[in-house]
Amino acid sequence: MYFPTSAARQLSSVPALPDVPLDSVLYVKPSPRRSLFCTLTKSALTVWRVRPTAPLAHIARSETSLIEHGNNLAVTWSPDGSRIVIQTTFSYMVLVAVDYIPEVSAYQQPDIAPGAQRNFLAGPGEGLPLQSLNLAFEGVIRAEGQVLSVSPRKHYILFSTSSPSAIQGIPWPSYDQSVSGNDYSRRSLVGYDAWVLNDQELPWLVDSDVTVTKILRSMAGVETWITSDGRAYFVRLQENAQVEETTVDPDNADESRDTVSCKSSTTCRLNISSVHRIPRVNPTSLHEKQWQGTCIHNFEIPRWVQKSRYVESDGSDNVSPVYIEPRRAVEVAVNARFSLVAVGTFGGSIEFTPFPAPEGPAPTPQTIDIPNPYNRPRGQVSAMEWSSDGYVLAVGWERGWAIVSVGGRCLASGFGVDDTVDNERFQDAFMHGVKDLFWAPGNFELVVLAQSSPNKPDGQIFVLPFAKSATTCQHSPDNTRYAFLQMDDRALVYRGADQPDMSVINPESDVWQHIKLDGRLVAIGGRRGLIHYSATSGRWKLFSSVAQEQAFAVKGGLLWFHHVLIAAVEIRLYSRDLELSNQNVLHREMISSPVVILSLVDNSLLVYTADNMLSHYLIIPTTDTIKLHICGSITFNGIIAAPSAVRVLSWMIPSAQKQLGDPVEDLAVATVLMVVGGQLVLLRPRKAKVTYDMQIFADRIEFCWIHLRGIGVLENSLWGYDGQGIRVWLNALDIESPSSPEEAPQTVKESVNIPLDFYPLSVLMDKGIIIGAEQESATRMNLPFVMFRHATSSHLFLHHVLRHYLESRQVREAVLLATHYQHLVFFGHALEILLHTIVESEAETDTEEAPNATATLLPAVIEFLDHFDVALDVVVGCARKTEVSRWRRLFNIVGNPKTLFETCLNSGRLKTASSYLLLEENNIDAIRLLQSAIDAQNWQLCRELLRFLHSIDDTGMALRHALTQTNLTEDLEEPEVSA
Repeated sequence: MYFPTSAARQLSSVPALPDVPLDSVLYVKPSPRRSLFCTLTKSALTVWRVRPTAPLAHIARSETSLIEHGNNLAVTWSPDGSRIVIQTTFSYMVLVAVDYIPEVSAYQQPDIAPGAQRNFLAGPGEGLPLQSLNLAFEGVIRAEGQVLSVSPRKHYILFSTSSPSAIQGIPWPSYDQSVSGNDYSRRSLVGYDAWVLNDQELPWLVDSDVTVTKILRSMAGVETWITSDGRAYFVRLQENAQVEETTVDPDNADESRDTVSCKSSTTCRLNISSVHRIPRVNPTSLHEKQWQGTCIHNFEIPRWVQKSRYVESDGSDNVSPVYIEPRRAVEVAVNARFSLVAVGTFGGSIEFTPFPAPEGPAPTPQTIDIPNPYNRPRGQVSAMEWSSDGYVLAVGWERGWAIVSVGGRCLASGFGVDDTVDNERFQDAFMHGVKDLFWAPGNFELVVLAQSSPNKPDGQIFVLPFAKSATTCQHSPDNTRYAFLQMDDRALVYRGADQPDMSVINPESDVWQHIKLDGRLVAIGGRRGLIHYSATSGRWKLFSSVAQEQAFAVKGGLLWFHHVLIAAVEIRLYSRDLELSNQNVLHREMISSPVVILSLVDNSLLVYTADNMLSHYLIIPTTDTIKLHICGSITFNGIIAAPSAVRVLSWMIPSAQKQLGDPVEDLAVATVLMVVGGQLVLLRPRKAKVTYDMQIFADRIEFCWIHLRGIGVLENSLWGYDGQGIRVWLNALDIESPSSPEEAPQTVKESVNIPLDFYPLSVLMDKGIIIGAEQESATRMNLPFVMFRHATSSHLFLHHVLRHYLESRQVREAVLLATHYQHLVFFGHALEILLHTIVESEAETDTEEAPNATATLLPAVIEFLDHFDVALDVVVGCARKTEVSRWRRLFNIVGNPKTLFETCLNSGRLKTASSYLLLEENNIDAIRLLQSAIDAQNWQLCRELLRFLHSIDDTGMALRHALTQTNLTEDLEEPEVSA
């Protein structure tokens, strides 16, 4: 799905300015729109542009500020990107204002001759000018207590403190424009509030004697707290009618009052040390905001620890904690698209936990297996972030990194390098540890901050390029059929489906080709506009008018219907033969709500919109143009809770409706298939009611393949990948739905489960193969960096499906399915795998007293094999690959090897007969077969038989006897006599 490619780019973190100290970078943080990012050192802040990667502004704190307020510790952006908040070691928050100047370029382009300008074209995402910006110190805020974490919001700054243990909120400073002159710099900070961590204010905490060490907020707005005891919580600030009235000690009225004061020096001081809150119901008062939360990461402390608690280190070497729980949460990343939480622990493990349900037991976390072949230490998790599409999680450890799919498959990882590199010249420091990371826009690049770079102190920032599956952007049948990989400046299309059979299963075959060489129709929608590549002309087609191109954005997908491009801009139809322009739109269909996803089934266009409506259109070609005819629509209100979470859309039509029904009425009888978040669901229409019953097939499905017109019994089959293997539901239309929701299981058991050791990208139905890719990395002694590439892998699925039918005693269906594949070169190999699997399974069950279903499966397999000419080759090939102890049961059912040898010899299948000869080692049969090979002039087989006779008799008597009986010696001596 996501594979690192090429090599990482190393950035110089020190701006090209005079007198800039060479300090280590502490953090890298992207802006809310991710077009910018900032780097923080102990004394300075630098803002960078992501594409092209270049610094735009730099600001350094004075020596006086560092002494008074402390060194920089952490950094965060405001939600609108207009401010940056720097947290210091002395519990100050330094506010930096970001002033954007779009009309001024940050860099002046040198004068280039017109003839040489084409040699300096902008790269992908680099066409826009580098807009300038200014950084200015706006003020410093001092909070009582040690600031632990800062999380800026739209109207206020939220932060946590210790001593007192609280969550505090302070509004952004605003200018008092009513004051003129030098007092214009006065600011107001009205509306300060605080919540003390105790059982009264936050009763949902598992342990209230804690501090909030991290306040995290995802891009989707989900807020998470990590507390000092290692637990994690989902939290929400909501209105509450129970207001809290502040009580003040009369003897210390002046000291106990909340103080929020700003002086002309713009240093604000907050004091909550003497504030006490008493909940009181007051109907006449305003609603007060209260925190509500639920624990999403909990653990049991071992019994031997008893009442001992985790002790925070005070920095001294003499005091050590009594017990450190390895499952303590140190990082949390929320995936709202798949309703999943990733928790990084102190012990270095990664746990995936589904969102908790309002009612019911807490979900069970899944610990992700990260390959570490050399068992190198990883350290604790230091950074985590999901890609914007939710498909992969980037993880950084103190001594490594990894990319993990949403289903738990590790796609790439690195924990150090081999000893074959030159450590003095090696530059890719991120292979030894990561401090921070984030995904660039489009998820084609991962920006990584390495732990350290001993060889180059200013080379801590790396940009790692990725190739990703096109299904992460749009899950359409064409993208899954061709295994379409995207990069930031190119696209790769799998061509193995168009090549000979052996090229598909050969990992060394060149089956990935650049888009300009593949001859396929490809359409690409960018941030604005679209382009497409035509196989007929071999050229790209773009909008001739830049204004028309910039006037729309494709939201919902692109589809090809023969030579017509369907774009989810309203719904527009373009011809590949005409120039792209508003005047050449073949058809325009206005819709009332944004398109979430498009799907094409034959000539039916399915449009699912953000208002939870599914519309069915028929594509009708005419003599002059092509148009859409609306057939009907249906709402899924009350069934689909979040329309934006729908990633896959298709439907299945009953056979009677396909053959005899009116296509206009397909929507009324169709079973709708969707992937909502990570759930693969079927929506079945109720009879005599305009409503649907939802049936959940599986959860945590990353991709799925729908074969509506499959081969034989594979028609209407569903194929889903859950991170571990492919789950197949054969003829999903025949799977009965439960009679009531109470009887419905959480998921539907699949018909076939195919485990895989690589990541699948496509199912080649006509070849019986699953193809995919896996990441590879290589190092060289003479290279200072790591090279990344993806290698193609394949897996036969035919024997898995055949075994399902044979276990169900459906021999006829198995024969019908296998008939469609018997022309393939590797058909016999697939059957041999099937037989070998069954023989080995029975050998394991022979030791058990009670035989199971597998123990009686071998006769059905043999009966199935007898329908094909390759049966004799399959049997002997399996026998030669199994232990001799397995032969007795195999040949008790198949027949005596001597009889099978005679059958092959009489039918002229000499090569197969020679294989059976190896099982018997019979000299007489060897001589008979040698004579037949001589008569057929199969000299290659003759050489193999003579070599066999020599190997079974060291004296050579068997070989001499065979030569004598076949007169082969005389035939060889005749040329010498004549000479």
